[in-house]
Amino acid sequence: MKKLNLVKALFLSASLLTVNAMADVIVLDFEGVNADYPSSSNSLVQDFYNGGTSSEGTSGTNYGIEFSDNALGICLNTVGVTCSNTSRGGEGNPDSQLGGLFFLTGNETFMNVAAGFETGFSFFYSAVNQGGSISVFDDLSGGGNLLASLTLDITPSTCGPEYNAGFCSFVAGGVGFDGVAKSVSFAGAANQIVWDDITFGSIIPDPDPDPVPAPHMLLLMALSLASLRWLRRKA
Repeated sequence: MKKLNLVKALFLSASLLTVNAMADVIVLDFEGVNADYPSSSNSLVQDFYNGGTSSEGTSGTNYGIEFSDNALGICLNTVGVTCSNTSRGGEGNPDSQLGGLFFLTGNETFMNVAAGFETGFSFFYSAVNQGGSISVFDDLSGGGNLLASLTLDITPSTCGPEYNAGFCSFVAGGVGFDGVAKSVSFAGAANQIVWDDITFGSIIPDPDPDPVPAPHMLLLMALSLASLRWLRRKA
């Protein structure tokens, strides 16, 4: 019985490590910020990811994340549907093709994460006329210390005519940092840059939801399997 419990414990440890690693990565895909698809209006993100709603009354997962009052959800074009001048062009996560983040006033918008996040930050973006930047801070609304920053270059417009979009497709960007971040500035010229798949805990945006296990997880699983084989031989 003790030997069998040891095998169970090894398998449980491997499973918990996998769950914890997955739980550290959060992706904001901005799907559903606008009440309808396609939508000709731009909905304010507001508390969509903070236990509340967007300006159109829709709500997403409560991650404790709020956006500045100029942060908007933009409708993204798909084949046969035109609702803006922006599209993912069929690239990236197929479940993240309908909505993105942008702003029409000011030269930046902020995202606040009161609980903080670590390790890295990443995203996809499109900016075919003017570039921009992102900056990560250790206090809310750009306060405290600057933990990381990244200049965002102009991106090519490479999509086919079936997407009817000048801002298409999107390019990946990301930064790693030390410390605990609590806010991010998304900066650039108004109406000239769009973001999607904002990802916390990874320098690669919207990472594979079924990643190859890390070496320490593989070791635990190998030990578990070896123990199981040994017990079978003893039976």
